[in-house]
Amino acid sequence: MRVIKREIDQKLDYIIETYTNVVQGINQEALNEKERAYGGIIRSGKGKLVEQIAQNLISLTWESMGKSLERLSFGHIPFKLPIKEEYIEEIETSEVKDHIHENIDKYYYKFNQDVQVYIDKKLVVSVECKSYTENAMFKRILVDFTLLKLAYPDLDCVLLQLESQLGGDYSELNHITFGSPSTHTLLSYFNINLTIITLLKDERKVDKPIHNPKFYKQLTKDNLYNAINLIKLLLKKYK
Repeated sequence: MRVIKREIDQKLDYIIETYTNVVQGINQEALNEKERAYGGIIRSGKGKLVEQIAQNLISLTWESMGKSLERLSFGHIPFKLPIKEEYIEEIETSEVKDHIHENIDKYYYKFNQDVQVYIDKKLVVSVECKSYTENAMFKRILVDFTLLKLAYPDLDCVLLQLESQLGGDYSELNHITFGSPSTHTLLSYFNINLTIITLLKDERKVDKPIHNPKFYKQLTKDNLYNAINLIKLLLKKYK
């Protein structure tokens, strides 16, 4: 049964309330903590918050399309990327080549994505969740998605960020986003059709962190509805 707008608004209110409580409370929590580093608490808290928002938005989008939540699930399973046989064969030192063959089960690269979206138990969307993203981080995200798509060629890839530090108009939250020269240039070297979703308006400033009460940014329903519309474009292909 399709979720009506009133129900969507109620669930968006919950997302906004959660965001507000976490962002406005995490600074004091970090200041009061004696055993863990201040920066670590801030990063961990914001990271978990964005992952929770991602799952809530995806579930709400799916439900608003009249789809059964029983078909939708989330995972956090690490991937093992095996070493390429072609690489081993090109190693000139025979001892090294033999050593790798003898221990081939140990030769893999292990990595994870923040939110893995499954429909009918099939992995269909991978979401990287960030409190903010700048282009040095963006390169790493593109590499991880490229490796992941070797195993799942049809996978849809999403970057969900609270704030943007990518330049251009990613933080303006307009109906059409033109992006930035540097980000588009990086994208041109990777075969990734990436959906970038930004939740908070205005570019991220290093000296104005949103967990500081003076620089707090409000999360609005309009921005969340924009995110839902972008997610809907990815999920509508699944009948």
